[in-house]
Amino acid sequence: MGRAEERRARQRGGRRAAPKRRRSSGAAGKGGIRRLFTWKKILGTVFGLCLLGMGAFVVLYLVIDIPEGNADAKLQSNVYKYGDGSVMARVGERNREIVNLAKVPKDVQHTFVAAENKTFYKDSGVDLKGTARGVLNTLAGKGAQGGSTITQQYVKNYYLTQDQTISRKLKELVISLKLDREKSKDYILAGYINTSYYGRGAYGIQAAAQAYYRVDAEDLTVEQGAYLAALLQAPNQYDWAIASDTGKRLVRERWDYVLDNMVEQHWLDAAERRAMEFPVPKEPKPAPGMGGQTGYLVDAANAALERQLVAQGSAEDMKQAQAMVEAGGWTITLNIDKKKQAALERSVKAQLTDKLDPEGNEVDARVQAGAVSVDPKTGAVVAMYGGIDYLKHYRNNATRDDYQPASTFKPVILAAAVDEDATTQDGTPITASTVYDGTSKRPVVDHGRRVGFAPENEDDRDYGDITVQEAMNKSVNSVFAQMGVDVGMDEVVEVAGKLGMETEGMQAVPAQTLGSMGASPLEMAGVYATLDHHGRKVTPAVVKSVEHNSRRVEFPDPIGEQVISREAADTVTSVLTGVVDDGTARVSVRENPLRGGQQVAGKTGTSDNNKSAWFTGYTPDLVTSVGLFGEDPKTYAQVPMYGAGGEDRVNGGGFPAQIWAAYTFGVLDGISRFDLETKQGAAVQPTRTPTAPPPTTEEPTSAPPTTEEPTSTPPTTEEPTSAPPTTEEPTSTPPTTEAPTQTPTTPSPTGEEPENPLLPNRADEER
Repeated sequence: MGRAEERRARQRGGRRAAPKRRRSSGAAGKGGIRRLFTWKKILGTVFGLCLLGMGAFVVLYLVIDIPEGNADAKLQSNVYKYGDGSVMARVGERNREIVNLAKVPKDVQHTFVAAENKTFYKDSGVDLKGTARGVLNTLAGKGAQGGSTITQQYVKNYYLTQDQTISRKLKELVISLKLDREKSKDYILAGYINTSYYGRGAYGIQAAAQAYYRVDAEDLTVEQGAYLAALLQAPNQYDWAIASDTGKRLVRERWDYVLDNMVEQHWLDAAERRAMEFPVPKEPKPAPGMGGQTGYLVDAANAALERQLVAQGSAEDMKQAQAMVEAGGWTITLNIDKKKQAALERSVKAQLTDKLDPEGNEVDARVQAGAVSVDPKTGAVVAMYGGIDYLKHYRNNATRDDYQPASTFKPVILAAAVDEDATTQDGTPITASTVYDGTSKRPVVDHGRRVGFAPENEDDRDYGDITVQEAMNKSVNSVFAQMGVDVGMDEVVEVAGKLGMETEGMQAVPAQTLGSMGASPLEMAGVYATLDHHGRKVTPAVVKSVEHNSRRVEFPDPIGEQVISREAADTVTSVLTGVVDDGTARVSVRENPLRGGQQVAGKTGTSDNNKSAWFTGYTPDLVTSVGLFGEDPKTYAQVPMYGAGGEDRVNGGGFPAQIWAAYTFGVLDGISRFDLETKQGAAVQPTRTPTAPPPTTEEPTSAPPTTEEPTSTPPTTEEPTSAPPTTEEPTSTPPTTEAPTQTPTTPSPTGEEPENPLLPNRADEER
């Protein structure tokens, strides 16, 4: 120990100091990080960023002024064109009349505040939390969320655009703050209710009051005002005239929400609130210039454009998409072929409306027609019939999906059977020649267990042992109900969805085999077009192209992927030729003098209680679905059509098939034939060997088909160029074991079958 150390030791009380330890490099690193990220520095950085943000906002506030109303807030027209480029319509006269807020009852004003922004009279014009959420969602690519104040919504509608960008959001925030400081709350509220879109082409509260209640804004009741305020959230979905059951429920809930908020804000007495009843709006009165079929076509094109704007992310939801379309500036070219459109309209008039007397026959006034014609090779909707007149019947019968498609669903069951290689319950493959028990009301069984469903055939007819081909020709309910269970109803519903039917909410139960779900002519045309296109998905397309000066909209290809096998699709087509030549459509289609040698496949359908009647048919080049619907002209409820047009019952093989034939054979350019790849041929002559389910041991109530050769010439395995005789038993006269002397056994030398007094009466058709 040195002297210096001894001295220090004595100073410490004689103890030697421990040697100092060197800090490790790790300790040194941690110390460096601590020096770099101290609490003071972190807080200072946050504080600095806040000051920077505040400074930037101050600059924005000073730089951004309240602008003039933007171009989208001014009048523009939309131009609609036929497929050949010729103009169909110019639409866009903005239905708006500005009214002074003083003319709007105070309690009606309060309905809008209660619906959209309860703190409107107290806030500074912005919702910082909602705006911040919108900015973050925009940055994340999720689109904007709700939370805007009435002031912000007015600024967006009148001064800015519907674009979802950061810069637009920041401008909205600044302008809203300035507007709230410079203008009164009444000024802002007046601007909001006068610029908002309410549906039915109505902009502003005055136009909306007229459109929904046929009154001026100053005469609106609180109940009516609450409905209009609720409507702003989703004008199309909440329009009572066209809303689904879900839409009606939602708007009722929104209406209740508005009134309850008014009670909460002490703007409405609770007792008065409890006494209020929902004010059902009146039926729409479309704008002039949209008469005939034009309004239906324009609405269908708008709906397609709006859906695509949402699908491609240009619009957040359908409400915003509607506003974008209604703002104008669009040139929309439809796939509609002008000549085919005119031909379809003429056919409906000649084959239906000219035969009805709505003034003299109450039932005739209940008949509504809808039709859609599709090119199966391109998916283009080339013609559409929406109703008697857009100005007289607002709802488009071509796109409505609230009526049952009935037996036009049966081909879907057969398609599922072939595509799934399904078998009967004894293991026999299901083909056109498979024999089923066609006894009416025969209980459907699932491997020996009854499933609680025993459908009645049309007119309760028993057919006994009958092949799938004959069952399709005669539309035998009991056969296809059993087939659906044999295939599996889950598989049937799945194939229906693949073919283009809306299956959300469709229950996989045997009753669906009768076509008890809802469907539209547009939807069924798509299903049959997919069959016609050999199993490749065809999605009917109303719109051909869209142009806009500031937006680009691309539509998907209507022709999609293979959704069922070609053999399955072609087998169904093969079988459906028999419906035309030997079944329920033969009177109207097979024997039409315009047919020539054209091959046709199709299916009739008549729903329960005769509320709808259908014929959906196709050639290799054209698919058309025609539906007739019974609708009460006052209540719009579904009603039977018995007695319409002088017929005991309106069947699919009657007016719908006649419309189809007059239109189709009138527009086809030459004769075409199906190119089918199927092991079964066309309109296969059935075998008579029963497979499954086994035939009934009881004597049917009406004579079943016999095991003898038919009295008329059976069809060949190829489609004849002229109308072939039928293999079915006549339905107007009970079958006998001998050939009736009136029925020829060979075709006439002309190739046309002579008039047969034993052809079935249309009153004996299927469901």
